[in-house]
This record gives sequence, structure tokens and C-alpha cells, in this order.
Amino acid sequence: MTRRLCLKLILAATAGIAAGCANIGAGSGTDLRTPTRAEVVADLVRANDYWQRQHAPQQWAFWDVAAYHTGNMAAHALTGNAAWRDYSTAWAEHNRWRGAGSDNRAEWKYSYGETPDHVLFGDWQTCFQVYADLYQLDGRKDPRRIARAREVMEYQMGTPNSDYWWWADGIYMVMPVMTKLYKATGDARYLAKMNEYFTYADRLMFDPDAGLYYRDAKYIYPKHKSSNGGKDFWARGDGWVFAALATTLAELPPDDPSRPLLVDRFRRMAAALKPVQQDGGYWTRSLLDPGHAPGPESSGTAFFTYAYAWGINNGYLARADYGPTALRGWQFLSRVALQSDGRLGYVQPIGERAIPGQVVDQESTAPFGVGAFLLAATEIARLVDTP
Repeated sequence: MTRRLCLKLILAATAGIAAGCANIGAGSGTDLRTPTRAEVVADLVRANDYWQRQHAPQQWAFWDVAAYHTGNMAAHALTGNAAWRDYSTAWAEHNRWRGAGSDNRAEWKYSYGETPDHVLFGDWQTCFQVYADLYQLDGRKDPRRIARAREVMEYQMGTPNSDYWWWADGIYMVMPVMTKLYKATGDARYLAKMNEYFTYADRLMFDPDAGLYYRDAKYIYPKHKSSNGGKDFWARGDGWVFAALATTLAELPPDDPSRPLLVDRFRRMAAALKPVQQDGGYWTRSLLDPGHAPGPESSGTAFFTYAYAWGINNGYLARADYGPTALRGWQFLSRVALQSDGRLGYVQPIGERAIPGQVVDQESTAPFGVGAFLLAATEIARLVDTP
């Protein structure tokens, strides 16, 4: 029996476990199916071309836009679309291949901040992932593309501090930077410090009973509770972590000592997230308390879908166990969240928690949500294309 036939039989057996196209709240869909690679790529192209038509590349280098570009680079890697690479290159050139702009090291901070002096704050370092990818694609290996990334990260690694990733989002923003710059430079400090920073973040935010990550120390139970008195795990926050683990494992050397911990956390998150997927294929903003902020949300769902598909494609997750989970997520993303014109809806606005009463609907979109969708599409395309 081929792997494709096996997957089709699994999905046939789960038909009736809803995709939620007709009723995304009740999950009444019964038509869960394996899309073709061409269908997935068509959805990817529709979403990405729409975004780029609507937004010039001359945007700032902060995390919200930089996270879009991480997805755009993955889409380029899948399709070879040179225009998409050029779009990210134009964005990088606009920002002079830099994040936060201060050159005064004495004022560099890593608390939350959107100003030029917050050079060490991870939300200003996400762009370095994209710059490192563009560096690798450049036949000349122009050192200017990663010069600022190296300056900042090598200064940071020279400090005694370990608490740079103090919020869940930061794991996605910076952990892949470390593997990419290791690949570019061969400097083993990048991997050692990555392990040190992740170990700090893991001890701070990982709940071993739930198998999930709190967004930051403010939300650790029982200091903070969901509306129904339980643990409150924010979907996009855990999406950042789950996706970061996949992206990092993809480039981490096979014998790196941090690999066992990262694989363990990746698999534990996969197991924890599977049973709280809603019938409509999406995950709610408060993962364990759907009533806290009910309804679909596409950015967390896209990150989860990406990581599940990547895990299956790379042998970390069993296809029989997680294939339907990934495809239900994709069905919601491609048939409900993605609008006919290419606009991606149901993206929770910028924030740090599930907010009761917040409106998240088909008009709600954001660059980081589109980036997550592109990541999901690239791995789903590979999943359905595997014989």
C-alpha cells in the first residue's frame, strides 16, 4: 500500500469529522478530502499575490511584517517564484538589512519596545531570518546581507544573559535566526546560545502537564486563569513555538545536543494540540477553553497546520495519527479563511492573549497571518505530493 493510498484511507475513515465549511461553528462539513498539490499551490499563489498587490515591500522590519516574509521565503523555496524573492529583497534593501537601527550599544535593550534602541528585543531580530535566507540565495554571498545580523547577535551572545526569550513569540522570532547564522558562518556559539536561551524560555513557560507554553510569565496558572477558571494557553503564542520548533529542527545539525529536548517538546505539543482542534478544523484563541473567546482564528491554526505537516513530512510525526489533523486545518484555512479574492481572514489582531468579545471575522487580516498561511501551504503541498 502506498503512503498516498494509506492517507486517503485514513481520511475516508474520518469523513464526517467536520471541516466546517458550511457551518464553521458547528463543524457540519462531511467532505474532508486530500487536495492535490496543484490545488494547494493555487491557493498559495492566490493569497501571496493578493498580499503583494495590496502592499508595497517598503515596510518596516518589525516582527509583524518580518513574519510575513518568513512565509514568503518558504513559498519561494517551494515554487521558485523569482518575483517573490525580489519582493523580500526589496523589503530588505529598504531596511538596509537591519532591524532596530541604534548603533549605540550602551542603549541596546531587550525589553518590549518598538524604538531604535530595542536592538536586542527579538521582535526586531525576526528580519534576520529573511536576510540569512536571502544571503544563501545570493550567488556572491554578499556579506552586507548578514552584517548587521551578525553584529547584533554576536554582541548579544557575548553577554552573560540567558533571558532574551522571555515570551513565547520570541522563540519563533529568533530561534531560527541562530541556526541560519550558524549555517552562514560555522560559528558554534550560535547553537550553544540557542540551546541556552531556549532552555531558559522552556523552564519559564512550558507546562509539562498540559504540554503547552504560556505566552509569558504573566499568564502562568493559577496567577492567570481563563474565563472558566482553567489554564489559558493562547493559540497564536503556542503557534509561534510549534512552528519555531519545526523551522529550527529543519536546519539543526543531526548531532546537536539540543535536538532531544526540541524533538520532545515538538511531539508533546503535537499530542496536546490534536484533541483541542475544533470540528471546523480550526483552533480557538484560548486552546483549552473554547468558550473564553469562541470562533475560528487563522494565524494559530496556520502555524499548527504548518508544524503538523512538516512533522509528518520529515518523519517526526506519524502520518496515520496526524495526517487528518493537518488536512482538517488546511481545509479550514483554504476553504473558509481564504477569501475568493485572496484575502486571508479570521486573523486575530496584534496582541498577546485571547480577548473575550474581540471581533475576529473574515475581514480580519494581518501580515503575520498571511506568512503563517504560506508556511502551512508549503508543507501541505509536500504532504499531499508524497507518494
